[in-house]
Amino acid sequence: MTNVSHLLALHSIDGLGPIRLRAVLEYFKDPKLAWEANEGELLKIGIFKNTVNLLLETRKNLKPETYAEEIAASGIKWITIFDESYPRLLREIYDPPVVVYYKGKLDDLGQKAIAVVGTRKMTGYGKVVTEEFTKGLVNAGLTVISGLARGVDSQAHLTAVSENGRTIAVLGGGLNNIFPPENRSLAAKIASDFGAVISEFPPTYPSLPGNFPARNRIISGLSLAVVVIEAAEDSGSLITARLALEQGREVFAVPGPITSDLSKGPINLIKEGARIVFSPDEVLEELGMSKVQSAKFKVQSEDLSEEERQVLGVLENENRHIDEIGRQLNFPSPKISALLLKMEISGLVQSMGAGIYCKK
Repeated sequence: MTNVSHLLALHSIDGLGPIRLRAVLEYFKDPKLAWEANEGELLKIGIFKNTVNLLLETRKNLKPETYAEEIAASGIKWITIFDESYPRLLREIYDPPVVVYYKGKLDDLGQKAIAVVGTRKMTGYGKVVTEEFTKGLVNAGLTVISGLARGVDSQAHLTAVSENGRTIAVLGGGLNNIFPPENRSLAAKIASDFGAVISEFPPTYPSLPGNFPARNRIISGLSLAVVVIEAAEDSGSLITARLALEQGREVFAVPGPITSDLSKGPINLIKEGARIVFSPDEVLEELGMSKVQSAKFKVQSEDLSEEERQVLGVLENENRHIDEIGRQLNFPSPKISALLLKMEISGLVQSMGAGIYCKK
């Protein structure tokens, strides 16, 4: 498409969402003609009066070419729905974004990707599960997509980075307004070496609560499937899951402790037909993909000492505090502490904080 700078200028106007903007472009054929149209023409095709007024006021001071140059100068690139390289899966959804802004590399965004999403109030259990699933998926060569929010989203991105995997962070605001602010360095790291940070919102657009359902449709739209880990009944992650179902994507839900409110979301999804999964291998199997073994060192069961076997037996079905493990095995505190440290280094157990351990 020609006159892309005029398309970016149109895209900056509040009220011209993806469906209405596409209608404008279909009518005028050229974004420059749409940008320069008079009030009557814009009203005739169904653009709301307040949106028309905003466009007319904006174009008094905004020069499209300069605007596009400023975006590029800030290190932000863009791709439009008219480009051949636009992600195939995203193009298929009902209301694909007309413009996607990004930092990083989108060269292989058309490759296989899985969304990993969940609560912002992640528990120790959720952290362990998110790490396990993300590791399994990226080690199988998949891109992990999430929303850079606190909690499960951040942990999914962090784990993908630590595994030298690929991850895509989809924002609910502009790329120059990273939210939450504590994730700015993570976003920069992702964009630099591990994938891309993307948004359909203009670069300076704020992260408003109403933006996140729109953001969620992109997370699911880019993905072959969505994995939900820990979510309350009113969690935004459930919006992502339901959008995924509408888009014809697979939805997987990881069950949690029945005593936790954060287990209610996945349980409800399972009731609605989501597939229950207990490991990333099950996700790969359901999608017809093969597991790729990680090159990391794995401790074989025959290499375990009797004491290590006993500890794993205690942790077989639930997480336990270090004091409780010591009491059950009648091990003194120094011994159980040293043993758990050794087992954590070997990748047999994981500390969940506050003295709680779980089997990996």
